[in-house]
Amino acid sequence: MRLRAAKIFLSFLFVLIFGGSVLCGSVAMAQTPATAQTDRIAALEKRADDNAAAIAAAQMAGDNGWMLVSAALVLMMSGPGLALFYGGLVRKKNILGTMMQTFAMMAVITVLWGLLTYSLAFSSGNAFIGGLHNAFLRGVGLAPDKAYAGTIPLQTFMIYQMMFAIITPALITGAFAERMKFSAMVVFTVLWSIVVYSPMAHMVWGQGGFLNATGSLPCLDFAGGTVVHVTSGVSALVTAIYLGKRIGYPKIPMPPHSVVLSFVGACMLWVGWFGFNAGSALSAGTLATSAFVATQFGAAAAVLGWSAVEWIRQGKPSALGAISGAVAGLVAITPAAGFVSPMSAIWIGLIAGAFCYMMVVKVKAWFGYDDSLDAFGIHGAGGTLGALLTGLFANSAINPIFGAGKPTGLFEGNWRQLFHQLLGVGLAWGISIVGTLVILFVVDKTIGLRVSEEDERIGLDLSQHGEEGYDWAH
Repeated sequence: MRLRAAKIFLSFLFVLIFGGSVLCGSVAMAQTPATAQTDRIAALEKRADDNAAAIAAAQMAGDNGWMLVSAALVLMMSGPGLALFYGGLVRKKNILGTMMQTFAMMAVITVLWGLLTYSLAFSSGNAFIGGLHNAFLRGVGLAPDKAYAGTIPLQTFMIYQMMFAIITPALITGAFAERMKFSAMVVFTVLWSIVVYSPMAHMVWGQGGFLNATGSLPCLDFAGGTVVHVTSGVSALVTAIYLGKRIGYPKIPMPPHSVVLSFVGACMLWVGWFGFNAGSALSAGTLATSAFVATQFGAAAAVLGWSAVEWIRQGKPSALGAISGAVAGLVAITPAAGFVSPMSAIWIGLIAGAFCYMMVVKVKAWFGYDDSLDAFGIHGAGGTLGALLTGLFANSAINPIFGAGKPTGLFEGNWRQLFHQLLGVGLAWGISIVGTLVILFVVDKTIGLRVSEEDERIGLDLSQHGEEGYDWAH
């Protein structure tokens, strides 16, 4: 009996142990696939997050690299590009004084941009001017700002836009070359950057700006047709008229002292302009490629347009005419670069080359103003023409800025755009004329604008800087 009871107990114990193990194993087997699946999903999600972060980091690195190179290219347009281009066009007694005006902008406008004008141009404000939120570069760090460029640091955007702010007032100096005091030039350009440039930059490129493509009066200005060239060119004309003609102009010939220097400077401007236009895409994507291509075709076509008209009228094409045509084409294609096809860019260049030639050679002679280096004839006239032609040739296939499937320019069916471009250009002209006149009057009545007759005869190099550009001058 005891033996039987012991067998029953042992059998029960065996069943309990074995059955429990099987049951636990079954439960474990039931749970293991679910746990493994959860772990697998978590691993895949982590890998996707890591891949997305790596892709974003790679895109930021690529875009940031392109934008820093573009910023350097635009700075090269000022010095040495514009400095050599303008320096070669004046008489040799004024070369250092002329180059120094451009070089001074690289220093003065940089500091002013950091202290004040970047904030006025790009911080939040109203439809016409930004506020002081980013004064002293407060809040301008290394994180992207999606309002302007979501794949580059905000400081990169800031420093890139600074290069535009530097070259724009430097362009004006070509109109008053050889006759404005250096001190007056510095004060004038500082005030002009605050009163004229900053509001225009905010209206066209700033968030909520009146002339922004999404603003109250949608205008298209990809890289500065109105902001840079119309404002500087029109202000140049106003300044040239206000100052009066150089002593002896136009009876005494005043040819360029070195077309070679101007030729080198023009070539640097052409190369740097790719940063100016293609960089305005604010990324290294397909839009940058489109703007790059349009820039090259526009500039090349303008050389042909200017040279052809000059060849027909004067019997031969000149080197000075060819480089002037190139700059005219680069100016005209600037507002259109990110909106037009390569063939449209050729048309814009051809028209701009012929048009700016007539402005420089004929219109200036008709009215008799002394725009020393043709800042208005090329930048003011070319920028105005380019802005209007943008309204004609802008193509949604290149840049659907108003939305997919919506026409952009007049030739696509958006006739209102040409009207908007005309109003935007008119506003730029008005701000430039009024702002420049007020500033000139204030500077003239306080420190004086023009050098004395004696200093003008000596030249700016000696009278303003106490040195000469060439040791062999005597």
